[in-house]
Amino acid sequence: MASAVPTTPPRPRRIILAATGSVASIKMPLLVQRVKEAYKDVVELKIVSTNNALHFFDRNNVGDVHVLTDAEEWSTWTWISDPVLHIELRSWADAIVIAPLDANTLAKLATGLADNLLTCILRAWDTTKPVILCPAMNTFMWQHPFTKKHLDVCVELGYTVIEPIVKTLACGDTGVGAMAEPEFIANVVRETIPNVE
Repeated sequence: MASAVPTTPPRPRRIILAATGSVASIKMPLLVQRVKEAYKDVVELKIVSTNNALHFFDRNNVGDVHVLTDAEEWSTWTWISDPVLHIELRSWADAIVIAPLDANTLAKLATGLADNLLTCILRAWDTTKPVILCPAMNTFMWQHPFTKKHLDVCVELGYTVIEPIVKTLACGDTGVGAMAEPEFIANVVRETIPNVE
């Protein structure tokens, strides 16, 4: 009788959730919850936040998910052989979801700027891995010709764009520009990055 070969369960998907300087960053705790639900808690998450995004959410309100910022990028490296955080994160992750993506960071991605932890990760990104962008900005910013040009570049790079929705925005205007709902984003993420069966 043949002995059973022990099998190791597949490792959970590893996803970076990134937040930029849009008021929609306030939804990061809910997005974390919805992504965990979509994967039935079989997912590893890390949050990369720009400094401006931290104006809108409290890093203590995202449960056990580690929040990384520019400060960690520089504090983890002191010598040539030390790990470089943006390269470590690029290697660790199966995908990255930027929700919300503000107009400033969109412009940086489209032009290849790498001046913070998030943009350094994207500049070094393995282009065979999914990138999901969830823009959130004022209606006038969303409708600006630069936004279309920048999104076109990102689509050419193979990034998925979840377009914003019509809502009353933080400025009080009603129009397109609000980030898609966290549950919708989580479902798109789950469809784009399925579990390893």
